[in-house]
Amino acid sequence: MPSSPNISFVLHDVARLLRKRFEQRSRTSGLTRAQWQVLAFLSLHEGIHQNKLADLIEVVPITLARLLDKMEVRGFIERRPNPSDRRAWLLYLTPQARPLIEVMRSNGQKTRNEAFAGLPPETQQQLLQTLCLIKSNLLVACTQPAVDREKLHG
Repeated sequence: MPSSPNISFVLHDVARLLRKRFEQRSRTSGLTRAQWQVLAFLSLHEGIHQNKLADLIEVVPITLARLLDKMEVRGFIERRPNPSDRRAWLLYLTPQARPLIEVMRSNGQKTRNEAFAGLPPETQQQLLQTLCLIKSNLLVACTQPAVDREKLHG
């Protein structure tokens, strides 16, 4: 009897292939995936503190600082002083970055269209709801110590 696919592996593969396809579409921009991720989060959270952005994209602050340095030199982001904390910087997109946001959104939509070809809209919506529930469950679980329940009851 053949074994069924492991959902964790399939989810990982789908996420990897979505990133790969997006990167193929976006190659001509000269931006890395990490830089696209910074632009995406900044488009939603302009004026965010560097450390908060590092938390959101799950990188250590020094890694983000190097990334931001490169993006600032290229004219995509600017750091502005935080009026309530002279030691902190707030991050903003520059006018030069705004067209890239539209390219990113368009490339993302084209990639999703390819990925969801043949799936009716209601199935897509159900998949999204299911994945959001799984994410929510895991976010809660990650706040608690991992316990092997079988060992507790066995």
